[in-house]
Amino acid sequence: MIITKMSLPRRTFLRGLGATVALPLLDAMVPALTPLAKAAGGSVRRLGFFYFPHGQVDDNRWTPATEGKLELSPILSAFAPVQQKTVVLTGLCQKMALPMGDGNGDHSRATSTWLNGVHPKKTESGDVRGGVTADQVAAAVLGKDTPLASLELGLDGRSIVGACENGYSCIYPSTIAWRTPTQPLLVENNPGVVFERMFGDGGSSEQRKIQMRNNRSILDSVTEELGRLQRGLGAADRTVMGDYVESVREVEQRIQRAERAAEIAVPPDRPFGIPLKFEEHLELMFDLQVLAYRTDITRVVTFLMAQETSNRTYPECGVPAGHHGVSHHGGNPETMAQFAKVNAYHALLFSKFVQRLDSLPDGDGSLLDHSLILYGGGLGDGNGHTHFNLPAVLFGGPDLIKGGRHIKYAEPTPMGNLLLSMLDKVGVTTSELGDSAGPLAL
Repeated sequence: MIITKMSLPRRTFLRGLGATVALPLLDAMVPALTPLAKAAGGSVRRLGFFYFPHGQVDDNRWTPATEGKLELSPILSAFAPVQQKTVVLTGLCQKMALPMGDGNGDHSRATSTWLNGVHPKKTESGDVRGGVTADQVAAAVLGKDTPLASLELGLDGRSIVGACENGYSCIYPSTIAWRTPTQPLLVENNPGVVFERMFGDGGSSEQRKIQMRNNRSILDSVTEELGRLQRGLGAADRTVMGDYVESVREVEQRIQRAERAAEIAVPPDRPFGIPLKFEEHLELMFDLQVLAYRTDITRVVTFLMAQETSNRTYPECGVPAGHHGVSHHGGNPETMAQFAKVNAYHALLFSKFVQRLDSLPDGDGSLLDHSLILYGGGLGDGNGHTHFNLPAVLFGGPDLIKGGRHIKYAEPTPMGNLLLSMLDKVGVTTSELGDSAGPLAL
């Protein structure tokens, strides 16, 4: 074994003009020749909460046929490559999303209660009120050691004015993250802005346009530092750095291509730099999150794949009808089949993200091994607007969860119980969250 003389702190950055580039975990960042040195670097724990709207087809196309050992259902079959790091949870509910005298508005309540278990105030104005969400409870602890305490991301635009559903402010369906009971955190859906937050010193459209027109990379300003660093690393670390730099450059180039296309032909309501194709936009945002985890820029991410009531069409999977529309299938077999196709398409794309996390080394395992990733939503049966038997799939390594299982809880088990367990697993202790009744055994 070749031991390099270089020893780097975990919080090492390459700094250049307008750029601050964090590094992935390297062998040089842990004491050479110490037992379980890699494990020392792999002790970092991460959380991710990924929301999809309108619930799932409430039958065995989503729900595994048996309890215990996981037999993936047709919709969830895309998770086969990571099946042993997957737990499907059924029977969870979010009772605080029920009307409680407020009437209709289940979509708004589904989003706003998912991570806090607090019934939101019904208002069309700016005096919104909800509850601190699990991600922000974690960010207050895990975010002390990272440049960004958390990332709040999504694909849809940010709506903050007026009513969107039955007397509920548009703020409610626009985010799943709340820092305080009166401070929702709006999502960022522009990949260029997210990239600048992670690696640059700005994030305006004008700055991105100047950089794009000059065909420059944010890495150009750290070329000298990067070369000096790589010359002092061992062979394994040089390979890791080479792959990492290539990943950063490739993501940046995809953003630049989207920005060039945006200058040529962009709908008037579409912000500069957002890819026109859904799948391209989603995969680019997923890759940015991988980089954020890999470089320890943040350890907490929330991601809104689409807002509730979104009627986006998915011709990519053979569903030209709107998502919200097919979720209200009324028991019609043909419409249910379309709804199931959308569920399966989302699961397929999300599986690629999870597999990417599992492919990247991190200490004594992979990024996925040291993360807890929740994929689900705040509606159970989208057709009936129920808040029971919520879709929930949990991913993580063997030190965090026992994978390859389907756990069916007795209804109604509060969603908050799962959130308490997830927080505890990453070293964040809190006694309660909304209507939680205690942590679950995972």
